[in-house]
Amino acid sequence: MAPQKYFSYLLNPLELLRTKKVLQVNQPVAAERKEPDQTVIFVYDYNAAGISVKQMTQVPDCFPYMNSPQVSWINVDGLRKTDVENIGNHFGIHNLIIEDILSLGQRAKTDEINGILFCLLNMLYFNEKDSAVELEQISIVLGKNFVISFQEDPERDVFNPLRERLKINNTKLRQNGADFLFYSLIDMIVDNYFVVMEKLGEKIEELEEDIVRHPNTKSLAKINLMRKEMIVLKRSVAPVRELVNGILRSDTELIEERTQKYFKDIYDHILQANDLVENYRDMMMNLHDLYLSNVNLKMNEVMKVMAVVTCLLAPATVIGGIFGMNFEAIPLLHNRWGFFISVGLMLFIPLVMLRIFRRRGWF
Repeated sequence: MAPQKYFSYLLNPLELLRTKKVLQVNQPVAAERKEPDQTVIFVYDYNAAGISVKQMTQVPDCFPYMNSPQVSWINVDGLRKTDVENIGNHFGIHNLIIEDILSLGQRAKTDEINGILFCLLNMLYFNEKDSAVELEQISIVLGKNFVISFQEDPERDVFNPLRERLKINNTKLRQNGADFLFYSLIDMIVDNYFVVMEKLGEKIEELEEDIVRHPNTKSLAKINLMRKEMIVLKRSVAPVRELVNGILRSDTELIEERTQKYFKDIYDHILQANDLVENYRDMMMNLHDLYLSNVNLKMNEVMKVMAVVTCLLAPATVIGGIFGMNFEAIPLLHNRWGFFISVGLMLFIPLVMLRIFRRRGWF
């Protein structure tokens, strides 16, 4: 702030209180995650013959599954810094990956460090009550025979169909390794993007009908809110393309060659999701233009009615003005029928004008 502004506050201290101006810029504070009371861990240890499902609240209880001969899915609900660090240290997860897991607002990314394949992306949910897209950051770690997923919200996720499939014998999921489970988790998240976008599409269609029938200021507010949701959707979906592409280009030994084709399928899906987001974005721009067009059309109709009324009143105004002049020699001034003749002209001329306007299609 310039020094002269400080002198103005010294001369008039009330100005500082009245304007509420800040004299010093505060340093930005990094967002912090509110840690849950405890971490809940679900372990799905399985092979083609059987599956074992366990729930545990003590982090060390999941450590033996690092060297399990079967495939282990360790799902961590609720992120506590100490618990995540303990899991990371035991399973050989690098500190940079642990830092990404605990950070907020991360962009979708993938990385491979020390024989561990890591990816981070957002799970999307649609709030029907607020018509809003909600995000949950999830981190997935792939090891030799294990997959660890870190979730912020223990109350919801999109993996319930996957859990049901794990309980069915001789499914493709049970017959393959940890890399196929890793693919399945990412695939479930990406498939849920289409569910969210479908609900957004329904809201856009409802908004379009509302704008066509009854455009008002509420419609404009809804358009602005929906455009914000599209921005959130775009920021969450677009980076996943680079994430999947990074997995396809990696030379990691953790993903078998036969599983590569499944990641190509995810890549195709995320391309479709990106195209759909762009289409919805264009639709929102078109809805905004449609709203402005309808408002202008409505204004033009109002102005047309006002212009017609003004034109119809013009003859009466002219006739009334002529006979209201202060002259003694005015035709029909002393005629007993003069008033009725002038009133008749005032009515007859607008009727003729209405007929002419109708023929020309002006209204």
